[in-house]
Amino acid sequence: MFSKARILLVRINFYKIAVVCSLAVAVLLGCGRGNNSENSNSITIKGSDTMVHLASAWSEAFMAANSDYEVSVTGGGSGTGIAALLNGTTDICMASRKMKNKELDLARQKGMNLKEIVVALDGIAVIVNPANPVSELTVGQVGKIYKGAYETWGQVGAPKENIIVLARESSSGTYVFFQEHVLKKADYTQKARLMPATSSVIQSVSADNWAIGYVGLGYALDAKGKVKVLSIKENVAAKAVAPSSESVKSGEYSIARPLYLYIDDNASDTVKRFIDFCLSAKGQEIVKSSGYVTVN
Repeated sequence: MFSKARILLVRINFYKIAVVCSLAVAVLLGCGRGNNSENSNSITIKGSDTMVHLASAWSEAFMAANSDYEVSVTGGGSGTGIAALLNGTTDICMASRKMKNKELDLARQKGMNLKEIVVALDGIAVIVNPANPVSELTVGQVGKIYKGAYETWGQVGAPKENIIVLARESSSGTYVFFQEHVLKKADYTQKARLMPATSSVIQSVSADNWAIGYVGLGYALDAKGKVKVLSIKENVAAKAVAPSSESVKSGEYSIARPLYLYIDDNASDTVKRFIDFCLSAKGQEIVKSSGYVTVN
């Protein structure tokens, strides 16, 4: 009898432990990014390096007005941010390109209904070292440089020095946009040096007289004196246009694109409140002061 009682007691205790463990797992799962609890006051934002500066400025202003909220921003590229959103490890994805069909298909497979919000416009500035005598290029000339058809600056009327081609990594939305709109979907030259971040492009261009790179307009303006921003012509006969808020908004400067925030339509009220702030008059003033172009 004593042996049977001990066995029964062990079975009961084992059952209790199993129940407790199951409850603990349920609680832990409920605390993940997939939980859209309205009580959560923390927001994670991940993605486009082009947008990190802007999103950080938004976050600081948002937290200053809402002291009980916490917002964290990290880069890594548009593709990285999209993957994080699909995996449920970020609340908001920053992207400098539209999501691809295969990414949207994956979202639908996961039961996600994603919302795309255009929050700003951006010009892509083509930059060289201030010592470089070149001040303007056509879109076609830039494309030939990045495809490897032009390998020396002598081919565009400058000293016959080898061109050091700098590009972003393939996970970057800027890499994809530039390839589509400037290279016309052709491959980058194999000699292109793929840089991990916008800051790396600026640093390398400022350190080498014969390097060329491309960065978001806001970053180019911040790096004034370290790099020279080229004016761009649609063709040889066209007027050269410098990237600016005015030329991007008017459409005169052609190497420009919208900037996006992506969220799940079932996101928390906290996330939606942050999105509303980005689109508000104050949020759009931050867009302007950060060197980007407002959407209104």
